[in-house]
Amino acid sequence: MTSPAMNDSPALMRDLRWSPAEKAIARKVFESALQQELDAVIHETKKMAAKIEQVTDVWELENYLTQRRREIDRQYDYRYSVLPEVFGNLIRKGRVREEDLRGLGDDKLDYIQAYAKF
Repeated sequence: MTSPAMNDSPALMRDLRWSPAEKAIARKVFESALQQELDAVIHETKKMAAKIEQVTDVWELENYLTQRRREIDRQYDYRYSVLPEVFGNLIRKGRVREEDLRGLGDDKLDYIQAYAKF
């Protein structure tokens, strides 16, 4: 597969057409990765909450939750025009495997692979 030119990719990604089957695959992979992320936040929150002994621990927990919410909101964007970038970032972070995206067209996979290496 050839890599798309990264400087042209935002305009070209907006022109990608997603079939109903591709949309179903993308939604499933996206939701699975998001759920993993949220499960990790819940786990860490419970761990931190169990150690609360003073008010500064409460503020630390609040800071953690605020930071994680911002990160998740930035990272998980289900607009088709940015999904290849989202999936590339998730591959790089280990939340998604390329095999999970089997069934997407080569045009989308090219962008995803390029972003995963970026």
